[in-house]
Amino acid sequence: MVLNKLTSRLTYLQRTCCVLYKAALAPGNPHICFQSQAVSSRCLTFTVTASAASVFTLLFLSQTPPQLNSPASHVSRKHSIVSGSEDTVVEEKSMEEVKIMSRPQLSDQLKKAKAEAIWGLFVADALSMPVHWYYEPSDIKHEYGSWISGFIAPHGKHPSSILRLSAVDGSGRGASSTPRPLIGNVILHDKLQYWDGSNPNNHYHQGMKAGDNTLNAVMALHELQTMNLFDGDLIKPDRDVRAAVLEDYVKFMTTPGSHNDTYAESFHRSFFRAWADSGEPKSAADLIEFAEKRSLTMLKSQNDHQLAVVGSLVPAIPWVIRNAHKPENECVQSVVDFVKLTHPVPSLVSYVEVYARLLHAVLNGRDLKTQVMQFLGNSILGGPSNRDKILKRLDDSARIPRGTETRLQMYQSMISLLGSACYIEGALKSLLFLALEFHDDFEGGVLANANCGGENCHRGAALGALLAAAAANRGAEVPTKFKSGLNSLKPNIESVIKDIVT
Repeated sequence: MVLNKLTSRLTYLQRTCCVLYKAALAPGNPHICFQSQAVSSRCLTFTVTASAASVFTLLFLSQTPPQLNSPASHVSRKHSIVSGSEDTVVEEKSMEEVKIMSRPQLSDQLKKAKAEAIWGLFVADALSMPVHWYYEPSDIKHEYGSWISGFIAPHGKHPSSILRLSAVDGSGRGASSTPRPLIGNVILHDKLQYWDGSNPNNHYHQGMKAGDNTLNAVMALHELQTMNLFDGDLIKPDRDVRAAVLEDYVKFMTTPGSHNDTYAESFHRSFFRAWADSGEPKSAADLIEFAEKRSLTMLKSQNDHQLAVVGSLVPAIPWVIRNAHKPENECVQSVVDFVKLTHPVPSLVSYVEVYARLLHAVLNGRDLKTQVMQFLGNSILGGPSNRDKILKRLDDSARIPRGTETRLQMYQSMISLLGSACYIEGALKSLLFLALEFHDDFEGGVLANANCGGENCHRGAALGALLAAAAANRGAEVPTKFKSGLNSLKPNIESVIKDIVT
């Protein structure tokens, strides 16, 4: 009994090692023998006689487990009673093998910034949804009678739709000849009719209502819900959380009626093609193993450029929000580790890092404009020359009044120049341009983004999170009219935010 209590207390009393270490240093101590030369996080093995154990038990049982305000490593220990001996052997394994942290104490300001960033993601995505992939911005006004100023439902037809060209059985474009394509059978169960080419102008978000969100935003919501449910205290290892997120992702994507979008980006189709070919694993343990193996294989192979897209930032945002209280590099690594499972493309990683660092900084109170100015000079975005080009364009346009159609046309022209498509380099340049111009104007920024067309939903979600976090830092928030105007996801968004801030 005494020995059992001793070994169980060793599990969480970190100060124990210090006590034993000091005792071991006493010359000629017959009760404690260290088998390692120094205290190490890698391996520590010592032998304690029964008489010494009794003394230490009285000491340890009088101690209160440490209450830490910052993450602490929990060490997995292996205990064994040596047959025919009075000795108890305690072996301390690598501290990296198992990490359990105490619940971090988050400031009210960080909680507020997280909450507003979540609202910003969903508001910006839903505003852009009806005019998603309108590559000719003038079509927006022509189709809807005016520029986007609030939530509206999409038309059934899309003036520049190429949905019919998208592969229904994997990444990219091209018709499928398989008898059971992914679209209609594994995912998007009732949507194949919109992909089959029978109508050349089907909208990508067929039948959705005003204030509804696109599939990537729905995925982000599921991530946030799973994180809160599985690890609301923010103490579990990231790999375990990734496994839980993947389990939920597969379940909701393969369940008919779980969402109302028509389109799934290439990364979804690529993931589920490999998933189906691998026997359709469903448990968290099997899915994390499957995803990691797939990622390693794809990261070593030729890039699938259809996966190097700004849409990758949407499922990345929940990981920044989850880890915003951690040091920047630790947070960024967590984000990258997840994105590599869904978008295993080497060329994408550096761009994801840039965005994750930017959002992490703003969530933690840094000035958005100052941060954007720094990141615009990053070499992967064209270096200082790209930043200078953007600044000159803004200076030249300073005489054009804000809120006018002429200034909107300037934004549309600039987005077209920097990159209005989904591919990450151009899309991130455009995102940062809008973040710079609207660093203190959430409403103006998300509406301008929507009215610039192109890949405005996913660019908008990432922009909206930044602008909303920046608003929180100024003591402002996403306008109530936008929060209340969200449709099918609003109750779950409110629930997720409540869990985060309480």
